[in-house]
Amino acid sequence: MGNINLSKHETRADKKIDKSEIKEKTAKLREKIQSYQRMMYAEGKNSMLVILQGMDASWKDGTVKRVFMGLNPLWCKIQWFKKPTPLEASHDFLWRVHEHAPEAGMIKIFNRSHYEDVLVPVVEDLISKDELENRYEDINNFEQLLTNNGTTVLKFYLNISHEKQKEKLLDRLENPKKYWKHNDGDRDSREKWDQYMDQYHDVFKHTDTKTAPWHVIAADQNWWKAYQVAEIVVEAFEKMNPKRPELEADVAKYLEEEDDD
Repeated sequence: MGNINLSKHETRADKKIDKSEIKEKTAKLREKIQSYQRMMYAEGKNSMLVILQGMDASWKDGTVKRVFMGLNPLWCKIQWFKKPTPLEASHDFLWRVHEHAPEAGMIKIFNRSHYEDVLVPVVEDLISKDELENRYEDINNFEQLLTNNGTTVLKFYLNISHEKQKEKLLDRLENPKKYWKHNDGDRDSREKWDQYMDQYHDVFKHTDTKTAPWHVIAADQNWWKAYQVAEIVVEAFEKMNPKRPELEADVAKYLEEEDDD
């Protein structure tokens, strides 16, 4: 584990892959996810945490929309993590994260996550090497704790190319419908692309575990990205194998009492 090299991972689908066929397969996978969600909630034993990480404009929001549309919102919640507030910063870095871990029966999606705390502070030179090593250990222990308590942890890195990111960031400046997505800070992050790539490799090295491995997703094309993520989510549900609980009531006695009424 931990030997992930992003330069060896594609950012686009093979040209031989049929887009329309993949979209049909993704739709069927979504139906399976919806069915599994109902069974997991009814069973009330296990949960799922989906972690989405990637550079700016890597379509994290689009992944949520295209993969998890149609889920019952009562049993699925989305959480994102921005710069820590003064209160959050006064605690350990996982304090604000743990309270959002999914309870039994729930799917929780982290659109950015605790991994921001081993990315931004390193690139911006805000923490020491020793502190970084401690955070890696804390993250692995945290994810192991969740796993021990019945949570399946799925970690996705959305692997967008440098060129595609530029295209998407420029679109936010030129398309009025996407003005709201623009953030001046995105340009600063883009200028530090190489530093972030180096740090992501270090993150993979230290946190790609048997319990919670990283999945690198080719993310230049929304339709292909959604299919890859959906397929892995379904595989995780199949391994979890949730089942609707059996009826424990004495049906005959209940019906007899109803007849008496």
